[in-house]
Amino acid sequence: MSLRYLYLLLLGALLSLNVSGQTTKKEHKKNRNRSVYLSWGYNQEWYTNSNLHIQQDALGNSYDLEHIRAHDHKGWNDGVLNKAFTIPQYNYRIGYYFNAKQDLGIELNFDHTKYVVENGQTVLVTGKINHAPISENVTFSEANGFYYYLNNGANFFLFNIVKRMGLYTSHDNNLRVDLIGKAGIGPVVPHVQNSLFSQANTPHFQFGGWNMGQETVIRATIMKYAFIEFSEKTDYARYSNLKIYQGTARQSFGTIELIGSIGFILPTHKDNPMWAKKQ
Repeated sequence: MSLRYLYLLLLGALLSLNVSGQTTKKEHKKNRNRSVYLSWGYNQEWYTNSNLHIQQDALGNSYDLEHIRAHDHKGWNDGVLNKAFTIPQYNYRIGYYFNAKQDLGIELNFDHTKYVVENGQTVLVTGKINHAPISENVTFSEANGFYYYLNNGANFFLFNIVKRMGLYTSHDNNLRVDLIGKAGIGPVVPHVQNSLFSQANTPHFQFGGWNMGQETVIRATIMKYAFIEFSEKTDYARYSNLKIYQGTARQSFGTIELIGSIGFILPTHKDNPMWAKKQ
């Protein structure tokens, strides 16, 4: 092999490595397109009717409160500036878009929802009390010794997968409108407070089961970083081993939520194309 041929061979290899290195750097730079977001808002809920099962072995009780109705307790409808901003039903999201197109993400999703069994309703009780069969109606009211609140929160946590679909982007990128879908599963951390047959528990927070949900969002991002969004969410929660007076309670119910939020989104790299003007 001549020296000239060897020289050309080495030069070709070096050029190939250089081009490959530049491509890799470009691909790596492109793949650093990530973004993080945070939002805060307030919500309203509607709950399905449900059965509440009570188990009090020490008292010989095992019975169901059938088809109970419950409502939320919004709090924000009588003002949010005249009280701590965490008192009304609130929600927050912390998310991260992880792929180059930034249309896939993960999210921690929390809703401080309040669940209050409706006062004044007549509820059928079936099962056993003091080892004896029972099938009778009771009226839910504090005066009658019956109340059941998850009023400092039914408290849904979800770990979501997020899919973003762009609907509109202005030429200067100062206005973006996105349709976002989310789905996930996670724990519930309710605040349990109740009295049944005038036997009250000690109010407390606890891990109380799990929930799963899906959310559909319309988001408008203004001046590249701030956004406002409106969401519809459905959730199914199963509560178990909730501590009551000398026993436990369990129930499951569905929820429909309407949510309004504000937030901000930030790129993790300065060359992120979501923040660049259209060419």
